[in-house]
Parts: sequence; C-alpha cells; structure tokens
Amino acid sequence: MGGNSRTTFAKRQKERARQEKQAEKAQRKAERKTQQKDQVPSAPAENPVVTYDEEGNPEGLSFHDF
Repeated sequence: MGGNSRTTFAKRQKERARQEKQAEKAQRKAERKTQQKDQVPSAPAENPVVTYDEEGNPEGLSFHDF
C-alpha cells in the first residue's frame, strides 16, 4: 500500500501543474484581448481604383486592388 500514496501524490502534483499552466494561458489571453481593445483602429483602406475598358465599361477588380 506504500506505493499507492506516492502515485496519488504524483498525480496531484501533475494536476496542479496543469491547472497553473491553464491559468497562465488564460491570463495571457486576457492581456492580449485588452491590448487589442486598446489599440487604435487602423485607417480604412483607400477606395480601389476602377479602370475602364475601350467601351467604357468598368473592368473587374483583382485581388491586389484590395
């Protein structure tokens, strides 16, 4: 029966370490969230340039226009 208490103690230590790691992760996540909230939103992108073909019809926009 002496070996049982040792494994229980090891399990308890392992579980406590897991909980501490989880709490640290949650704290870091909360800090990132508040930092993102505090950041000033960037200026909106400029309007894309619309080009026209020979007939005067607007051409489609490509991926690089945004």
